[in-house]
Formats: sequence, structure tokens, C-alpha cells
Amino acid sequence: MNFKNVKAIFAREFKSYFDSPVAYVFLVAFLVLIGFLTFGVAMFYERRQAVLTPFFLWHPWVYLLLVPAATMGLWAEERRNGTIELLLTLPITLGEALIGKFLAAWSFIGIALALTLPVPLTAGWLGSPDYGAVFCGYFGSVLLAGACTAIGVFASSLSRSQVIGFVIALAVSFTMLIIGFDPVINAVANWGVPSPIVNAVASCSLMRHFDAMCRGVVDLADVGYYFGVIVFMLAAAQVVTDSRKAS
Repeated sequence: MNFKNVKAIFAREFKSYFDSPVAYVFLVAFLVLIGFLTFGVAMFYERRQAVLTPFFLWHPWVYLLLVPAATMGLWAEERRNGTIELLLTLPITLGEALIGKFLAAWSFIGIALALTLPVPLTAGWLGSPDYGAVFCGYFGSVLLAGACTAIGVFASSLSRSQVIGFVIALAVSFTMLIIGFDPVINAVANWGVPSPIVNAVASCSLMRHFDAMCRGVVDLADVGYYFGVIVFMLAAAQVVTDSRKAS
């Protein structure tokens, strides 16, 4: 893999986010949603506790809506404009292009996440939060954002329509979030599905691996899971794009 090619694709895609007002609308929407859910719904001030667990627990649901919007055009726009053929004729591999696009989208979402740092600073001003747990929460949120971004890259590779890419990414992310919830697990178990299968499916939940990090616990298995999702989704996107290129 040529890292110069990855860097070139990364720079191209990252710059494209800020070439239009859409990026700034996204950042504002992200901050408004996080702020409203943390202070308006979770009643952060009313709790009178310097605990940021309610703040982090809303991140998956914000990512569910906004990450597909940030990734839906990564490949779909290339197909619609006919620039994907030009891109794939350049002296770069498809894998390098995929990784560059993924890293650009992940970094853009990382900027949105970094802009929420006033929340833990506010908690530190009001009380004495566990900064170890805060670090774990942000680390888990970064990994979760990476997994959702990879899902968005895969969804965008399936169609030239950005709307279809958005809907597919939303559906896949939502499914991978809720399969770890107890009501869903109990409902599936009541259908007569064997427990080992139910537990195996539940272990694939994005939310289940994120919960532990919100509580300040970083397990290598959780980290490995998120990187596994990223690699799997990017590999799937490469297979889809290869098959379309061949046809």
C-alpha cells in the first residue's frame, strides 16, 4: 500500500467537506443535537452530578442520523458524476481510495466530536468528574464513529443514489445498535432461537461494546470488535466496487 496515495485521497475528500456549507451545517446540527439530548432530555444540570455517562449514551443515536448523511456521497457522488472511472484509472489501488475516503470521513466526524469538549470542561467546573472514564467514553465514541463511518462507506458503494446510500447506512447501523438490547434479545429468544445463536448475534451489537467504555472500562475485545467491523465493511465495499468495475 502506498501511503502517499492514501494521503492524497484523504486530502481531496477532507477538503471537499469544507468546500460547501454542508460541512458547517453538519457540525452545527451535531452540536445542537448533542447539547439538546444532554442538557434538555438527560437533564444534565438537574442531576447535580459530574457524571458524563448520559452524555456519551446519546452518541450512538446522533451518529445513527448524522454519519450516514456525512458518508452517503463518498462513492455515490463519484458514480453520479462519472468521476469514479477517472479515479480508478489513476495509479492508485481501490483499497487505497477506500481507506483515504474512510479516513477523511472519520476525521471529519472526529472534528465534530472534538467540538463537544466544552461539555466535560463544564462538568469539571461544576464538580470532579472521573477523567479516566471521560477519556474512555471519548475513546469509545471515536471507535463507534469509525464503525458507523465504515458502514456508511459500504452503503455508499452500493448505489449511485445518495438517498439510497443514506437509507441503507441508517438501516444497517440501526440494526447493529438494537440487536444488543434486552427487549430485542428476549423477543428473539421467545421465537425459539437457540441461546448460543441469540448470544452470538447480541455480541455483534455496536451499543453493547460501547456501554462498557461509557462506564470507564476499555476491553481489548471491544476495541478489536470495532476494528473488525471497520475492516469487514471496507472489504465489503471493495468487493462491491470491484464487481461493478468488472461489469
